[in-house]
Amino acid sequence: MSTAILTGPPAPGSSLDGDLRSLGFEVRIASGAEETGALLAAVPAGERVALVDPRFVGHLHALRLALTDPRFPAAAAPGALTAQSEARPALTRALTTVTVPAGTSGGAGDDLTGTLADALDADGVAVHRPQLGTLVATVPTDAEARHEARAAVEAVDDEAVRLRSAVKAHDGFFTTFFISPYSRYIARWCARRGLTPNQVTTASLLTALIAAGCAATGERGGYIAAGVLLLVSFVLDCTDGQLARYALKYSTMGAWLDATFDRAKEYAFYAGLALGAARNGDDVWALALGSMILMTCRHVVDFSFNEANHDATANTSPTAALSDRLDSLGWTVWARRMIILPIGERWAMIAVLTAVTTPRIVFWALIIGCSFGACYTTAGRVLRSLTRKAKRTDRAAEALAELADSGPLASSVGRLRSPNGRVHPYAPLATALAAVAWLAAGLAQGDPLAAVVGAVGYVVLSGFAVSQPLKGALDWLVPPLFRAAEYTTVLVLAARSDAAHALPAAFGLVAAVAYHHYDTVYRIRGGTGAPPAWLARVTGGHEGRTLLVTVLAALLADRGDDFTPALTALAVAVALVVLVESIRFWVSSGAPAVHDEGETA
Repeated sequence: MSTAILTGPPAPGSSLDGDLRSLGFEVRIASGAEETGALLAAVPAGERVALVDPRFVGHLHALRLALTDPRFPAAAAPGALTAQSEARPALTRALTTVTVPAGTSGGAGDDLTGTLADALDADGVAVHRPQLGTLVATVPTDAEARHEARAAVEAVDDEAVRLRSAVKAHDGFFTTFFISPYSRYIARWCARRGLTPNQVTTASLLTALIAAGCAATGERGGYIAAGVLLLVSFVLDCTDGQLARYALKYSTMGAWLDATFDRAKEYAFYAGLALGAARNGDDVWALALGSMILMTCRHVVDFSFNEANHDATANTSPTAALSDRLDSLGWTVWARRMIILPIGERWAMIAVLTAVTTPRIVFWALIIGCSFGACYTTAGRVLRSLTRKAKRTDRAAEALAELADSGPLASSVGRLRSPNGRVHPYAPLATALAAVAWLAAGLAQGDPLAAVVGAVGYVVLSGFAVSQPLKGALDWLVPPLFRAAEYTTVLVLAARSDAAHALPAAFGLVAAVAYHHYDTVYRIRGGTGAPPAWLARVTGGHEGRTLLVTVLAALLADRGDDFTPALTALAVAVALVVLVESIRFWVSSGAPAVHDEGETA
């Protein structure tokens, strides 16, 4: 139960008490700042508490945005302030230091909540201040101002604002113009019937899995049904986020589901297409795996770049300025969003091509379109990194190291390097490139022993690459290089193997490892850091898994179909370990209550 404390007696005719109760708050009324402190101390430490100026006038949704969003430790709007358990000590300290004029409900300037919000900021607690737009939230100081504020509240359609704010501010062309205009009303329908975002997310997953099953039939009717169901799944995928924003129903479980189910749906559909093609005698498993690798590496580029520049100082460049000028032209915004083939355009393309063409054409269209999008975005980010004079922080370097997913072998090698030696700013990236080149050279020879030698060199060089903090201008490229190296090694060795069904087994292994990497990303985004160190030791890290797969391929090269069971066993082992740890974390009290607002890709 949450508690709202009015810092003084409410104004005559005010609906504030009822509004707060409708939002789930137990309302208590203080006679002033001194009693406010006593009531605050009486609220259990683990509960959310809100302090509200009794003169507050505004929309109910303004209060909802300011006081009930679970993603932020502290939040404020004019006349209202809330703190969750982690921000409660700072709020208590702030309240004890505020100087309050006798007989008033506020602090300096008779604005207790505003003064406390500033004090929290000064104490290192970031106070979220939601963008209210046309919503009213004010503290009128006299009868005339109160009358004007109430008139302003009546003039704004609260429900229309909620529907508009349910839609992402930045999304792809297809999603913005072909999905969101009606999916927001589906979200409202769900909210009014008590459905949760998690239930809608699960429905989207089940719909996508049925679509994958239809694609696996290999029949034209199945392909048409698969395309239609994939679009329905995407509508539900948009609806779950809009429902979360409409009702402010963010949750730790929702963060986990939303963060991982998009990839699970897409990759399950790839597998369904590959199975359907196999029924018609066309083996496209290599294309399916290549599409999954390309998409995952592309996302890792996005994640790494964003984390490297999340809190960098002097974070400007001529390239960024040019991008901002292009955005001001209007039409270029949609053109630039479409050419990177974001999730809406991508799923629409997959659905249409599945219905009218063949799986092989679907995968080639994906590979070509996503390759172009990846080259476009990566080139722009490289230019930004080279032209800006940003200073990387320790937090950014730590995030990149966590995204690298180095295991015990790389860590052991890294300790061989002197920690006090001078390192060229581009040394980590150059060493990572050398590691990937060494591995590629070993694989290119087509000899199992040469592949093992290449993997050993990859282990050593990748360990040196991450032995120093990743603070160089282009060090955000290191994690994507490691992802591409590991995934592509599995693809090449499986495609080269004579073992039956090696590529489907490799698809399962890469899917399990990719899940682990996405899970790591969303933990970092939520501010909780990477998975525990023991998980990297147990799963071997990227270099350990790469070496293990090449050794298995060499040892089983002359033993027929034994490579397929080995890959399958490895995939199952990795999947079980990472899933159990992931589920344990996301259902725990320490998981972040975030909702994926992220990249449109």
